[in-house]
Amino acid sequence: MKTQKIILDIDHDEEITIGLVRFAKEVPDHEIFFHLNSINPFNFTRITDFIYRGQFSDYYFPRFQAFHHSTQVCIHFISNRATQIIQKKTSSELFTEDEDSSFLLKNFQDVDYIITTSEPFDDFSVILLPENLMFQIQDFLISPEEELYQLIQYYE
Repeated sequence: MKTQKIILDIDHDEEITIGLVRFAKEVPDHEIFFHLNSINPFNFTRITDFIYRGQFSDYYFPRFQAFHHSTQVCIHFISNRATQIIQKKTSSELFTEDEDSSFLLKNFQDVDYIITTSEPFDDFSVILLPENLMFQIQDFLISPEEELYQLIQYYE
């Protein structure tokens, strides 16, 4: 008998679903994650920043991670706003592509955090939200043509 190889064809070019998190009021990050950790069976911890490397500057976006044991899913919260910008070189151009890169979702500057999970089917309902601090999580699709899609795939 011949042995046959089974090839799993995983389509990496499908849209992914992310969650958009908006805070109900201005609250420091550490306080939000304290409340999230106190009401959920898993704990978020700060991990290395999500880095967007621009032509003239590098942008650092804080990331938090938790592991949901019953569903075996890793959950990532990524800040939509850069907290640190390190200029690599100065620009002599009037308009540069780096100008508005301090947000991952430039068209959604009211979004505080982006949620991604380790599984392709994203069910954000497993996350209990602190009352009066966060609005409901909004599902949002990202296509493979978008730069954020490529960055999320890189960090997974």
